[in-house]
Amino acid sequence: MRAYLDHAATSPMPREVREAYLDALGVVGNPSSTHQHGQLASEALETARDRIASALGCDRAETILTGGGTESINLAIKGMFWARRRAGSGPVILVAAGEHHATFEAAQWLAETQGATLLEVPIDATGGITPEALAHAIAQAGPDQVALATLMWANNEVGTVQPVAELCAVARTHGIPVHVDAVAALGQERIDFAATGAAALSVSAHKIGGPVGVGALVLGRRTVADPLMHGGTQQRARSGSQNVAGAVAFAAAIDLALDDRGEPWAERIARTRVLRDRLVSGVREVAPEAVMRGPGAESRLVGNAHFTFPGCQGDSLVFLLDAAGVSASVGSACQAGVHETSHVLLAMGVPEDEAAGALRFTIGPDTADSEIDALLEALPAAVARARVAGLS
Repeated sequence: MRAYLDHAATSPMPREVREAYLDALGVVGNPSSTHQHGQLASEALETARDRIASALGCDRAETILTGGGTESINLAIKGMFWARRRAGSGPVILVAAGEHHATFEAAQWLAETQGATLLEVPIDATGGITPEALAHAIAQAGPDQVALATLMWANNEVGTVQPVAELCAVARTHGIPVHVDAVAALGQERIDFAATGAAALSVSAHKIGGPVGVGALVLGRRTVADPLMHGGTQQRARSGSQNVAGAVAFAAAIDLALDDRGEPWAERIARTRVLRDRLVSGVREVAPEAVMRGPGAESRLVGNAHFTFPGCQGDSLVFLLDAAGVSASVGSACQAGVHETSHVLLAMGVPEDEAAGALRFTIGPDTADSEIDALLEALPAAVARARVAGLS
């Protein structure tokens, strides 16, 4: 059996989610239709929305179902920027260094075509954003010039968990709305939107075993965002027929990932941490030259372990491990196949030649000890062969 250590790219869909998804695919009717079939579809959709909203600590009216995390991020950043500019705010968007490409590219598009000015908030050597760094960026821009700030709850590459509530409090002092990308954090952190003080928050189903192409944007009741798409206004700030089966499967996945039914969430998290720590100690034993990147265990996502291997090319390591039956990643799957050094590591101050040897291992609560064993068995040979190939 192959070892799958790339849960951050997409997490396997559990049997319960597959069954819920398949059953929901049999539901006939558009949830916007007024006849009985439509109303039955609407009931399934809204029940799922309620479950998703409850898990995220928000109201159903704040929960906009989308076609995935990327759409959620784009809708938040572009929609909030347009609305804030119409209301008279300045053009500055504060973007934390090391953000996902969905965030950077959405913000860059606004700068290139819509008159936005981007100001980067630096991250420290662990990938962390400090409240002081955000406060300095706000002062540098001028509070009245900032349309919004956007940051990750947890970094998708090195797993750094940010002090979200503290960062949102800094921005809120100046009347600046914050969008939080919680795609990587969902399932590994307790998400309580109301407690964060954020204006908007993005999540995606497939990171917790839901279907690809399903996500949600939590848009606070007082937050205004212009839509990306027009033609129906089925949801606040989003037009388009809603995906009933996708919503039902997302709700099933979020129930399994966060609820305490069957097994307490804290126990699942503790078990994942034990597995991750075993992986980390094992890598250090079989490849002592490997350098752990990111924060310590208490400030890192429990399913994340990130290393750089001196003298190796990360892509070579991925290829060699894959040939040995182990699936891992150099970083974001959204950049798979694109040869570039991690912008996250560079923003953390890692030299480019060291950052080139990046390898990310991400696991879930159902990862087996045998999968960790397979990695530790295959890794020494992969590192030796990758080092011979070098960084060219």
